Amino acid sequence: MRPADDGATLTPDRIAALFTAPAGAFLCARWGRPVAPVVFGLDDASLSVFRAAIAAVFAHARHPLAETDPDMGANLMVFAVRDWDELAELPDLDRLTGMQGLPERLAGQGADQYRLFRFDPDGSIRAAFAFLRLGGPLGQCHPAQLAESVAVNALLTWAHPVTPSQPLAGLIRAAYDPLLPACACDPSHALRLAARLQTPSSL
Repeated sequence: MRPADDGATLTPDRIAALFTAPAGAFLCARWGRPVAPVVFGLDDASLSVFRAAIAAVFAHARHPLAETDPDMGANLMVFAVRDWDELAELPDLDRLTGMQGLPERLAGQGADQYRLFRFDPDGSIRAAFAFLRLGGPLGQCHPAQLAESVAVNALLTWAHPVTPSQPLAGLIRAAYDPLLPACACDPSHALRLAARLQTPSSL
């Protein structure tokens, strides 16, 4: 992961803010099962770069990848489209996401990307969906850079999209400490994460 531009130290308060939604709810959840990624909408050259970058990010987190998920087949799904109206062509999109009218909603918001999660009974991440609109600024990103961002944002339930950085690399490894719970809803969890931070390592 690239160094952070501002070199900011991740204090407990900063960590808590990363997982606190605007309404005030704290949620820090990680994957509880191996991740089986699949990417739709990219050419073969970009797809190979994308897959390699995703694998590198999850290897950094020390979390396993798998060919398939026993319940869903693929549980990390990335959809790359030029414009949001292309999503309307996906079969069962409403059932897959649990949301109706997603393409229209994203177009109305002028969004370039969107991410959502599904969870297992213990609160750990069961599945993640990432939607990318490449007809705008994201289309100028290198596939490896874009894949790294998608993977980092799918690793944990960040309250807002994050930019890959060296401090976050350390935080991700701390969050995937097997001694910590896979899901925490109490802001005091930030103290436990901060206590495990060491000198961040790069991907």
